[in-house]
Amino acid sequence: MSSENLQTKWAQFIPLVTVFFFWGFVAASNDILIPVFKKAFDLSQGQSQLVSVAFYVAYTVGSLLYMLVSHLTKGDIINRIGYKNSLALGLSISALGTLLFYPAANNASFPLMLSGLFIVGLGFSLQQTVANPLAIALGPISTGSQRLIMAGGINNFGTTIGPLIVSYAIFGSASSANTDASIESVKIPYLILGCAFLAVAVLLKMSSIEDRVVSDDIVVEDVTVKTKSALHYPQLVLGMIAIFVYVGVEVSTASNLPAYLEKNLGFLTKDVAPYVSLYWASLMIGRWTGAVEVFTDNVSKQRILKFILPYLAFAVFLGVNALAQHDLAPFYVYALIILVLIAADLLSKGNPAKMLLLFSGLGILALIIGMSTEGMVSVYAFTSVGLFCSTLWPCIFTLAISGLGKSTNQGSNLLIMMIMGGGIVSWLQGMVADATSIHFSYIVGVVCFAYLAFYAWKVSGILKSQGISFDKQVGGGH
Repeated sequence: MSSENLQTKWAQFIPLVTVFFFWGFVAASNDILIPVFKKAFDLSQGQSQLVSVAFYVAYTVGSLLYMLVSHLTKGDIINRIGYKNSLALGLSISALGTLLFYPAANNASFPLMLSGLFIVGLGFSLQQTVANPLAIALGPISTGSQRLIMAGGINNFGTTIGPLIVSYAIFGSASSANTDASIESVKIPYLILGCAFLAVAVLLKMSSIEDRVVSDDIVVEDVTVKTKSALHYPQLVLGMIAIFVYVGVEVSTASNLPAYLEKNLGFLTKDVAPYVSLYWASLMIGRWTGAVEVFTDNVSKQRILKFILPYLAFAVFLGVNALAQHDLAPFYVYALIILVLIAADLLSKGNPAKMLLLFSGLGILALIIGMSTEGMVSVYAFTSVGLFCSTLWPCIFTLAISGLGKSTNQGSNLLIMMIMGGGIVSWLQGMVADATSIHFSYIVGVVCFAYLAFYAWKVSGILKSQGISFDKQVGGGH
C-alpha cells in the first residue's frame, strides 16, 4: 500500500480490531484461571504459571511453524492464502482450542486445560503476524503507528472486561457467597468464546479487508539497509530480546498479582478480579492517551485529548466494575497516578527511544515502591506498572523494524515469536516467589525494565549510524 493514502480505511480497520479485542480478553482472563487452577489442582506458584507458559510459548511455536511452512512451500504462506483467509484460519484454530476445555473440565485434567490454551495461542500467533502490519498499512504511513496504538486500546478494553466476565461466569456476582469454583465452571465460558471466534471469522471473511497489502514502505524516512536476513540488523536482534522481556514483565506482573493479593492482603480468590482488571485497564489508559494523533493533527487539540482520553478510559474501567457490583471506593485515588502517565507522555514528545527509556525508568520505580511498601500502596504501585508498559510494545516494535525494508515481514514474525517471554518470565517469577516470597519476586520485573532502558539507549546510536531519526510522534499497542 502506498503512503499516498490520506485517510484511515475505517471500513477495513474496524472489523480488524475485533481480533485485537480477543487477544486481550483471553490473555487477561488467564490471570483469573491461574488462582482457580492453583487451588483446584493443588499447585505451587511456579506450577500455576504453566498457564502463562502454555499460552505464550504457543506464539513462538506458531511463528516457527509459519516459517517452516513458508520455507517448505517456497513462499510466504500468508501472501499465498491472503490476509482474510489467514485471520479466519487463526480464529478457527483458536476455536478448536476452546473446545478442549469441555473434556478437560469433565476429567479435571490440568494438562488438557494447558493444551487447550496452547492451541488458542497458536491461532493467536497467526492472527498477530497478519493483524499488526495490516493495522499499520490501512491508511497513511504517517499515522500507521497511531492506528496500532488504537488497536492496542481495543485490545486493552478486552483485557479490562475479560477478568470481570470470566470471574462472574465462574463465581457469580461480587455479592455472591460463592468463594470457590469447580473446574467444570470454566467450560461454558470458553465454549461461548469459541463460538465468538467462529462468528468473527465469518465476519472477517465477509469484510472489505484487502487480501494482500504491500508493506515494503513501512520504513522511517525511506532508509533501507539491504542485507540477506533480518537477523543481520542489530536493532532487530536486540529488539527481539526487548520484546521478550517487555511481554514478560507485562504479563508476569499481572499473573502473579492474584497470589500477592491473597497471601499478603488476605483477599478471597473471587475478589481479585477488579484489581487484575485495573492493571489491564492501565494499559488501556496509556494506549488511549497515545492514540490521539489518529483523531486530529492539531497540536493544541492533541494536548487537550491527552488529558481527556486517559480519564475516559478510566471511566470505562469504573463503569464496567460498577456493573459487576464491585466497590469502587479503593480506585478513585488512582486518578492521581494517571497524572504521572500524562506527564511522562508529554515529556517524551512521541520519540520512541525517549519514551522507552522514560517509561522503563518509571516501571522500575513503581516495582521498587511496590516491593518496599505494604497494603494498598503496594497494590497501586504494582498495578501502575500497566500504565508504564502501555506504550512499550509500539516503541520497541517501531525501533526494531526501522530500516529493515523488504526484511520487515520477516522481522515482524521474529518479534511476534518472542511473545513467549510472557510465559517464561511469569514462570520464572513464580519460581522466585516459591523460593523467597511473592513480594520479593517482583525483582524479576525490575531486571526486565533495566534491559529495556539499556535497549532504548543502545538502539538510538545504532539507528543514528544508519541515518534513521524520529522527529514525529509514534505509538502503538500490543
